[in-house]
Amino acid sequence: MSADSTHIHDILGVGIGPFGLGLAALSEPLNDVDAIFVDQRPEFRWHPGMMIEGSTIQVPFLADLVTMADPTSPYSFLNFLKERRRLYPFYIRESFYPLRAEFDEYCRWVAAQLDSLRWNRRVVSVTKEDGVFTALTEVADDSGSIVTTETYRARHLVLGVGTQPVLPPALQGVSGDGNADTAGPLIHTADYLENREALLESGAITIVGSGQSAAEIYRDLIDDAEDRGVRLDWVTRSPRFFPMEYTKLTLEMTSPEYTDHFRALPDELRERVGREQRTLYKGISADLVDDIHDTLYRLSRCGRRLLTNLISEAELETADIDPISGEFLLGFRNTALDKTFTRRSGSVVAATGFKSQVPDFLSPLGDDIRLDSRGRLDVSRHYTINDEGTIHVVGGEEHTHGVTAPDLGFGPWRASVVLAAVTGREPYPIERTIAFQTFGVPADESDASALTAADSTDAGSAAGSIDHDSAAGSAAFALDDSKEMTHA
Repeated sequence: MSADSTHIHDILGVGIGPFGLGLAALSEPLNDVDAIFVDQRPEFRWHPGMMIEGSTIQVPFLADLVTMADPTSPYSFLNFLKERRRLYPFYIRESFYPLRAEFDEYCRWVAAQLDSLRWNRRVVSVTKEDGVFTALTEVADDSGSIVTTETYRARHLVLGVGTQPVLPPALQGVSGDGNADTAGPLIHTADYLENREALLESGAITIVGSGQSAAEIYRDLIDDAEDRGVRLDWVTRSPRFFPMEYTKLTLEMTSPEYTDHFRALPDELRERVGREQRTLYKGISADLVDDIHDTLYRLSRCGRRLLTNLISEAELETADIDPISGEFLLGFRNTALDKTFTRRSGSVVAATGFKSQVPDFLSPLGDDIRLDSRGRLDVSRHYTINDEGTIHVVGGEEHTHGVTAPDLGFGPWRASVVLAAVTGREPYPIERTIAFQTFGVPADESDASALTAADSTDAGSAAGSIDHDSAAGSAAFALDDSKEMTHA
């Protein structure tokens, strides 16, 4: 289907990950929203390199693409199960946490029903004139070759481009593909499954990093590694192998109230707090931690000495390849004792996370795009990055919004705010206060005027008032007139 370059949409979404797909699903039934979404991939794929058999997502099934905004949506995970004749088996299973492969299948099921999605389209540039964005896209065929270009126009631009894999500095520029005949793969967790056999054939594997992905890969490899006599090391700079914090009051940090508080912190404090909070959602599920220990206990029966090593408080500082053996030479520093040591490895898996980037296609917009002092997108409280409030970000705002940014369950909330900004109404009611606890400094009860002002603001918000974003953030969130792995 070719694009009509003269037609002006209400929304042009760039990137169709879970957050973009959720926005598309919530936009579809709205008569006053004309939306279209493009992605350079040929189809929806969700972490294909980590689709390990039996792995589950780390949030309950309610944290699907739409339910937290519209429990009656036909695009809910429960409706997907019903259509697949799997609702009763899921009920009997008695687990809130869907299989990762099943969640990917669910997203594909939703994508197949939406006419607003355009695949094999890579956005090259975005310009703006008279309040209308024009996006030039390159269209590829099934082989990936560029066959034509298309132009899309819209009044609102939504960025759902996601994040990119990150290698630690020591591994950047080091290659396991050609420096020596025997060098094994050096990969990020995003590329795990397609390299699994090559890792085992390398003779010794080192997983660098921590978190759920590292733990899942370690658990997936350990049995085969021990059976085949392959050493498997797991090294993290964290003081220990942290379980993910999953108590209910901690989960209240994925709330509008905490986002208000985090967004209003001074920049440097926000940076520090953000780093400290990563263990809250980048830790390992407690069940998996226990399963790993149980597995090691089982494998060590009869006094068997295991080849594996779990090493904490060790930061990777250097990485080279031995020109003779082709092995990786990994230099670590124990952060507690300030002592260094070297490990040899046939291959390396970097479980070192992802980060957001400023898309190149925004360059023509110049100073219309707000950037912070570190060159990152300066995302407002209400998820916009331009003064007009017409460029929205869904995902990738962890540095400005904290733990809610990557949380699947918060995606529909954020999409609801985007759609409220586009339509000037609330198509999906926005729950502004959900936490029992107070974040930041509570109002002084002796200050009657402050309490009255707060009550007045809440009343205005409940009526769907629309106000402007403030640099400090608003504790009583109201709409800006211009608003994806998970808790993990």
